[in-house]
Amino acid sequence: MRYLARREHSRTELHSKLLPYVQEGDDLDAVLDDLVTREWLSDTRASLQLVHAKRNRFGTQRIVHELRQKGIPEHLIDEALPELKESELNTALEVWQRKFGNIAQDEIEKGKQVRFMQSRGFSMDVIFKVLRQR
Repeated sequence: MRYLARREHSRTELHSKLLPYVQEGDDLDAVLDDLVTREWLSDTRASLQLVHAKRNRFGTQRIVHELRQKGIPEHLIDEALPELKESELNTALEVWQRKFGNIAQDEIEKGKQVRFMQSRGFSMDVIFKVLRQR
């Protein structure tokens, strides 16, 4: 319950966190099923929370990667993609503005900006749109 009180978890994520504490005769899957039935555990809420928390700082690729790492089912990831892609350019512009704010003066600086934006999970297409607009 402590894990769920802090933030939303996916079923897969909570399973891996609780697995070291399972003793012989315990049925972890039954406990997780009960939490899902009581609506205390929800992959949908976990995915929405992660997307909401990360979408102002990271690109679609990074968010999708984190969703997969947390065991969110693909159909929920597919549902989140249109919203993420729609706001990705604006997010990239804001992230670039906060970090750099100035147009790259040479190729070294441009490379630095591109690598930073890639590390934040933005696609090359979006990165070059941002750099062209500035």
